[in-house]
Amino acid sequence: MTENNDALSSAEMSQADHERHQAGGGVVAGKARQGMFGVQGSGDTSGFGGLRLPAYSPKASERPYGGWFDEFTDELLAAMSEKAIPADAIQQVTVDRGEITYYVRREHILALCRLLRDDEALRFELCSSVSGVDYGADVPQRLHSVYHLTSMTYRRRIRLEVAVDIDDPHIPSVVEVYPTADWQEREAWDMFGIVYDGHPALTRILMPDDWDGHPQRKDYPLGGIPVEYKGAEIPPPDQRRAYS
Repeated sequence: MTENNDALSSAEMSQADHERHQAGGGVVAGKARQGMFGVQGSGDTSGFGGLRLPAYSPKASERPYGGWFDEFTDELLAAMSEKAIPADAIQQVTVDRGEITYYVRREHILALCRLLRDDEALRFELCSSVSGVDYGADVPQRLHSVYHLTSMTYRRRIRLEVAVDIDDPHIPSVVEVYPTADWQEREAWDMFGIVYDGHPALTRILMPDDWDGHPQRKDYPLGGIPVEYKGAEIPPPDQRRAYS
């Protein structure tokens, strides 16, 4: 595959470029931040207090993508046209680190998965993973649902990604197309609070049924319960040493 210079780390985008990218409908997946570990003030002993990172936005790649990506994308768009799935169902295409990601608008994810599975030129028979990501407060569409699809027929792998707002975290379930997504969607719901509409039994899978909140969200409180050992008791994280 040829190297794509446009796939440079988009963390290098300036703030002005980042704002233009967002205004143009591009996917945003982070915000500018300073320091590390939430440390504020002069109590930082890690050396990361002066770290400054710009907002991260996955940059849309331009043709040619390289390798089999171009041929496959043409086949996908042709199949979408035949099934009356609009071309703008794919919000953005990004090629990075030898992997191609299609950012999909949530209302089209189920139809697109069915097309990818059933079309003879595509044949992605397996959904090997569904996972969640939270890019933190103040990020538009901060919750992402990520799908890894595998074509055993053509020996190809692609990623689909759907971004939603935390106030409306609903995405259609793909279990009816990929039964392997059943427990994976349950885990993404349990940890991130992404609601997969149409899931046959969207219940917690790791935490107790009556657990409050979703532990892998960036704004989830650090508190917990003490851990008891023989002869000692370790306090919960929010009561341990602090940089202050």
